[in-house]
Amino acid sequence: MSLIPDQLRYTKEHEWVAATDSAGIFRMGITDFAQSALGDIVYIQMPKPGEEVTADKICGEVESTKSVSEIYAPVTGKIAFVNDLLNKNPELINSDCYGQGWIAEIEVVDISVIEKLLSAQQYQALTA
Repeated sequence: MSLIPDQLRYTKEHEWVAATDSAGIFRMGITDFAQSALGDIVYIQMPKPGEEVTADKICGEVESTKSVSEIYAPVTGKIAFVNDLLNKNPELINSDCYGQGWIAEIEVVDISVIEKLLSAQQYQALTA
């Protein structure tokens, strides 16, 4: 059974979103369910800082020993930061997908969209 933290919000495409200490900035990554299905991650193509991303549109990809999978933006906004640790250590997504394996931080204009994402319970039902 995969780990699904209660405090996060989720997408049907297996991304998670968490509020940061900065107003309007949300951290995103892929879920434990997704990294487990992918297997050993060997490369990640992340969005670039300053890039505009649109909810439900491709903003990067993850390559594993099994396959290549798209990363979808969970919300619309501008990329504020990316996790540079992943350039040399993409396997952090496998070992700590909700911690050091986060992918990017997005500056969100309309934070009410976060409430429209799946709760932990809804995501659990989706992946059951």
